[in-house]
Amino acid sequence: MMEVLPLSRAFTLIEPGPVVLVTTHDGHKDNVMTITWTMVLDFSATFAITTGPWNYSYAALVGTKECVLSIPTADLIDTAVGIGTCTGRDTDKFAKFGLSRAPARHVRPPLIRECLANIECRVIDIVDRHGIIVLEGVAAHIDTAREERRMLHAVGDGTFIIDGSVLDRKKMMRSKLPGGL
Repeated sequence: MMEVLPLSRAFTLIEPGPVVLVTTHDGHKDNVMTITWTMVLDFSATFAITTGPWNYSYAALVGTKECVLSIPTADLIDTAVGIGTCTGRDTDKFAKFGLSRAPARHVRPPLIRECLANIECRVIDIVDRHGIIVLEGVAAHIDTAREERRMLHAVGDGTFIIDGSVLDRKKMMRSKLPGGL
């Protein structure tokens, strides 16, 4: 039986993508913030994140027009939540959460070594009305030796989903073809 879900909770049904740690550099220091609302805009590495002036990193992001999207895995859930519950205004989050910086190739903000992947980005558009920052990826890095590969997804109400099994559709299709091609 279908029950009424308050419209104000409808957003929890459309998961926005993986939890992302966004690193910035304001000209003086590095910072990192947790973002749970992300979007892939096309296949050419164009992304969007949602944030605004309430986040300390926002000024650096808008001012320098660059960042790194770092993708944490399930074993970093406490780190991701912790980063999201304190401010870089008075906290060195890299030190507090034991994160290791790695130099990026094309932008000033650092990569995070503990993350599965890092995408160096430049800001190409800001949609102020909706707090949307549009990013163009300029380089991507992945730790192929990392054993934990399950990503975190925030539902939006304080709960998280962790990736389960990966289904390889191409492999599944090949097994259904005559001769297993």
